[in-house]
Amino acid sequence: MTAPSRPPVILMEFNELCPDLLDRWIGERRLPNFARLQAMSDVFVTDADVTDPAQLEPWIQWYSAHTGLAYDQHRVFHLTDGAGAGHDDIFKLMIDAGHRVGSFASMNLAPFRAKGSFYVADPWSERRDAYPPELNVYNRFVSRQVREYSNAQAATGIGDTARFLAFLATHGLAPSTIAMIARQLAAEKAGDARLSYRRAAILDRLQFDVFRAFYRRHRPHLASFFINSTAHFQHSYWRHLDPLAFTIRPDDDEMAVYGDAVRFGYEAMDDLVGRFLRLAAASGATLIFMTALSQQPFLRHEELGGQNFHRLIKADVFLDRLGIRRLAIEPTMTHQYMARFANAADAHAARERLGKLRMKEGRALFDFADRGDATVPSLYFGCQISTRTEPDAVIVDEAGEGNLRFGDHFYRIDAIKSGRHHPEGALWIAGGKGRRHEARVSILDVFPTLVDWFGIPRPRGERRGRSLLPLLEHDEARAA
Repeated sequence: MTAPSRPPVILMEFNELCPDLLDRWIGERRLPNFARLQAMSDVFVTDADVTDPAQLEPWIQWYSAHTGLAYDQHRVFHLTDGAGAGHDDIFKLMIDAGHRVGSFASMNLAPFRAKGSFYVADPWSERRDAYPPELNVYNRFVSRQVREYSNAQAATGIGDTARFLAFLATHGLAPSTIAMIARQLAAEKAGDARLSYRRAAILDRLQFDVFRAFYRRHRPHLASFFINSTAHFQHSYWRHLDPLAFTIRPDDDEMAVYGDAVRFGYEAMDDLVGRFLRLAAASGATLIFMTALSQQPFLRHEELGGQNFHRLIKADVFLDRLGIRRLAIEPTMTHQYMARFANAADAHAARERLGKLRMKEGRALFDFADRGDATVPSLYFGCQISTRTEPDAVIVDEAGEGNLRFGDHFYRIDAIKSGRHHPEGALWIAGGKGRRHEARVSILDVFPTLVDWFGIPRPRGERRGRSLLPLLEHDEARAA
């Protein structure tokens, strides 16, 4: 391994935090660690590389940021596509240049295995390919919790839980995290069980503990740490943050529980920022904080009761009921699933079979988020029933195999969609003096900035971004 001339970098990838909410709560002195980081950074607002809302998705935009390729170049459209797309990302280029890298849960990132490095997939793309392999215990458990958090019938087995706890005990679990868990459980028991939504922040802390242990062990030159909890809170609870923006407004009881849910997420992330600041100071690393996107109120379907989501209770049982043969079925985001097949013909047959299911009033039960490629042996689909649907509603099977009762196979996720994606994001590069750059930059600029930061060869092919190094007020960068 070779050491680059510049300091190591830790990418804090906090998905979809909003620049205006950060400024608002920094101004109210609720986010002291974000305030510290902002005051020591070059502060940019980024633009996504697309304008089409269908492509304004984090699994597309993060892939763009890591490769420096715009969507019309890489064409990675699904959450699980990144693993096999084959483009050179910043992690591969670093490994090829002889540097150590690490990644915890960066979205849609291709797996890597290299001496001195570590890799954990995002929870929606996990295929037991973590590296070192011991991390699969962690990755598999967290993936199940994230994908099935809303499904009461998807309980984790005692054996898997025991192995996960044993892993944590030997891989960095901090006493402060144990205390955090105890406080959370006590709040649910003594207060309101609905406060369980805050458990997502516990997963973030557990991830940091494990990340810190591997970071200290391997000392990577480039490491990334991705979390999504606050993006989830914004999607679910923006109407509680700003009820006047919506037609359907939460009542006093809901406000008592969820009124500060979004701010809670930012405050929990602020605690993590403080921990990263200490880790960076101890290791001599430079922090780069980025969000790729942000959010704004989601106001569609208000006249219909809001955007609801329905998920399969047991996806395997449902596909068996329809006679659909497959290699695997994996939940991804919210109401969506990725089914994998032995060949493209089986995938096409599955789509045809699922397409025979309609609600009694005529609407198709599923939509298919694909690009019409009939040669791919997989199928990305999701329940498209967005109005609140009662369990006794009838699903008509046009294949003639008998109608289905909706509630026997689907359940409704409790929260109504309240936030949607916005193309601007935050990018803060520590080592500066708190300067706010007025001109917008692109998320495609992150890739060439890191390439130049580490002095590694630029990849072949067109990359549209520009390096931000000339704009940084970094004394060490100028000296280098």
